[in-house]
Amino acid sequence: MASGANRNGMHKGTVKPPSAANSSNLKSSSFKSRLPPSNQSPGSALRRTNSASFTAAARDDGVPGRVRVAVRLRPRNAEELVADADFADCVELQPELKRLKLRKNNWDSETYEFDEVLTEFASQKRVYEVVAKPVVESVLDGYNGTVMAYGQTGTGKTFTLGRLGEEDTSARGIMVRSMEEILANVSLETDSVTVSYLQLYMEAIQDLLDPANDNISIVEDPKTGDVSLPGATHVEIRDEHSFLELLRLGEAHRIAANTKLNTESSRSHAILMVHVKRSVLGAEDAIPSEIDKSSHFVKPPKPLVRKSKLVLVDLAGSERIHKSGSEGHMLEEAKSINLSLSALGKCINALAENSAHVPVRDSKLTRLLRDSFGGTARTSLIVTIGPSPRHRGETASTILFGQRAMKVENMLRIKEEFDYKSLARRLEIQLDKLIAENERQQKAFDDEVERINLEAQNRVSEVERDFTDALEKERLKCQMEYMESVKKLEEKMIENQRKHGCDGFMNDKCNGKGPGFSIAEDVAEVKKLLEKEINMRKEAEEEVNKLKSQLRQCTDSGAGGAAEILKLQKALEDEGHQKKKLEEEIIILRSQMLQLTFEAEQMRRCLGRGGSGNAYTGLDSPMSQVRDSLNGHKTPVAALFEQVGLQKILALLESEDPNVRIHAVKVVANLAAEEANQERIVEAGGLTSLLMLLRSYEDETVHRVAAGAIANLAMNEANQELIMVQGGISLLSMTASDAEDPQTLRMVAGAIANLCGNDKLQSKLRSEGGIKALLGMVRCGHLDVLSQVARGIANFAKCESRASTNGIKSGRSLLIDDGALPWIVQNANNDSAPIRRHIELALCHLAQHEVNAKDMICGGALWELVRISQDCSREDIRSLARRTLNSSPVFRAEMRRLRIEL
Repeated sequence: MASGANRNGMHKGTVKPPSAANSSNLKSSSFKSRLPPSNQSPGSALRRTNSASFTAAARDDGVPGRVRVAVRLRPRNAEELVADADFADCVELQPELKRLKLRKNNWDSETYEFDEVLTEFASQKRVYEVVAKPVVESVLDGYNGTVMAYGQTGTGKTFTLGRLGEEDTSARGIMVRSMEEILANVSLETDSVTVSYLQLYMEAIQDLLDPANDNISIVEDPKTGDVSLPGATHVEIRDEHSFLELLRLGEAHRIAANTKLNTESSRSHAILMVHVKRSVLGAEDAIPSEIDKSSHFVKPPKPLVRKSKLVLVDLAGSERIHKSGSEGHMLEEAKSINLSLSALGKCINALAENSAHVPVRDSKLTRLLRDSFGGTARTSLIVTIGPSPRHRGETASTILFGQRAMKVENMLRIKEEFDYKSLARRLEIQLDKLIAENERQQKAFDDEVERINLEAQNRVSEVERDFTDALEKERLKCQMEYMESVKKLEEKMIENQRKHGCDGFMNDKCNGKGPGFSIAEDVAEVKKLLEKEINMRKEAEEEVNKLKSQLRQCTDSGAGGAAEILKLQKALEDEGHQKKKLEEEIIILRSQMLQLTFEAEQMRRCLGRGGSGNAYTGLDSPMSQVRDSLNGHKTPVAALFEQVGLQKILALLESEDPNVRIHAVKVVANLAAEEANQERIVEAGGLTSLLMLLRSYEDETVHRVAAGAIANLAMNEANQELIMVQGGISLLSMTASDAEDPQTLRMVAGAIANLCGNDKLQSKLRSEGGIKALLGMVRCGHLDVLSQVARGIANFAKCESRASTNGIKSGRSLLIDDGALPWIVQNANNDSAPIRRHIELALCHLAQHEVNAKDMICGGALWELVRISQDCSREDIRSLARRTLNSSPVFRAEMRRLRIEL
């Protein structure tokens, strides 16, 4: 052992890793190193304090990070307590100094330093916090991470990593605790966590979640060198319970055997891969302004997607054949395990010595761990050892493996991609907001324009009224002035005539002027004034005529309005008379109702006394026969139909006695179950009476039996149209929304399912809420109800498929429009055979119409169609699904993209 230590360049007595030049790294009690933070981790506020420049450096050039190694000592087991009772442990731990002493004998020992030394009393929580938690935090920040357990068989590797802790939660291993922290720090709305669980057995990679997938190939990216396993099963994790079920399933398929060193020795390397995809916002870009160089415009942050991977590796234990006692097939397993561990050791030696060649292709294990040692992942290694001096050689080999691993340097890098989908969603939301805002502004603008127009019309009407009034006043004023002018002229003329008497006449005669000269002038002046007044009067009359014509038009329109008002008044008077007549009829009907109530009370009294000779024998007889028919005492239903008469039975549906009404509706339901009676029931108004029961009464029993009778009648195609015409779908929908009893819901679902099979009623069935009501009844969860719902959906899909094939219907399925596809996909593999058969038929019929293909692919229906084409128990459905998939170009293209072969 001393020589081995000297080969590593270390002094005897104290062995230190060469990478311990920076002693602060080794003295640290934590595995944390400075990593760029994720700005969206809700549980790690401390990591958000790092600088943005350091994050950029990690994204582009990477951050150096050494492999961190911890050693854990297993306590002595029962066998060692007996066999090694007289011997001291071969190792001595100094956890406060991070040192371990390996005894060569009683007086000589070698000392090794590790990043963490965990005693046999260290709790599982302590182990997780110092070994795995820093790696998990790095994975949440966008880096790849690896946690690996190495050691001799039986030293507690599987206990440290894979313990489920079902009985004692404090015993949970690193796998369970890592997933708890990841789920606590991601948002399930924007982030995703998927898991693959594998084992490397005899150099073959097998899927522990799908044992049939037993030879998975490794694919390497020629550009980046990243290793992936496209053939492995990926399961999305939403909660801790589903993850524990997954681990339990994987452990059940993992290969283990009983050896001398361990009763449950793992014979394969277990590898748990956790893929974390997180949405983050990139750094904001500052753009200098052209106006002011000191100010900046800030671009919104870019949506990015960080993809990281956490690899948890539980290595199979190294063993020596003469100690483990392996033989036969177990010997071959041991050889394969030792070869892969030897290849891993060679790779770590080459990396520790900075060798030009690292033999990563010697084993599939080293190819899978290519990114963990010397790659871009943050790696923590925990080496487990036992205290027994009998296995000192294996313990020394394990310690030296850990010492060499501490020399390996990784270059950590974040893998980020631009999130086009998130950006598209944000832009769509912004576009919708802008469209809505534009519509609101357009509506406000239209309202404002309408208000302004209305206000302008009111102002124009007001101005027109003012103008008409002013014009009328001006006309009256002109007439008054005209009359006054004429009167003044007449007075002036009379005065002139008196003034020019005889003297004037003589003077004028002597002067050669006649008495008519001055009069002629006055007459001429008067004529001019008169002509002027006549012209003014004509203008005023024209204006008045114009105003009268406008007034006449207004009067005509007012007359039309008055005629309309008179007509409305007459109609109101007629309505008043009609209302008065109806009130009189209501009074008459109420009196008749009181009389019938009195007669029914007398009939019940007679029934109570057992008398048969009263005046209401005609009504008493059918009622008693109805009761007796249901109680099985006297008359069967068929004989009752003939003896009592259908009209009397239907009349009892309107009885005030709830018991009589319930018995009568049960008799009608029994009669409707026979196809020979259905036509007579419908002709006698039985269907209308049953629908009235759904509309008028709230009794659950009445609703259940009436819905059953309607379901029986709905089996006849002629009755289906009558049910739709009389509003039966609306009534059944309301009954379904109000009912809670599974049997009532089963009857209603059966009635709607029968109506779904009519090609002529598809659009009306959907418009009256039939499909919504059918889907709403799945809340009950009762298998009989779900079976009827599935039957109705299958009938509806079949009719749609037939209509599309005949060219009657085009466009997407009404079932998809009403949101039925998620429920169909969810129940396509239901445990109930009737539900599963109907849903499988519905999926096949929906897929036959090409326009439904894209929605079905987005909704996950393609996978169910593939399953139906391969695993369905019925040959006709299986062949229909296969024929549908092969005939659809959209489905064929998607299957080629997903590499699905039928």
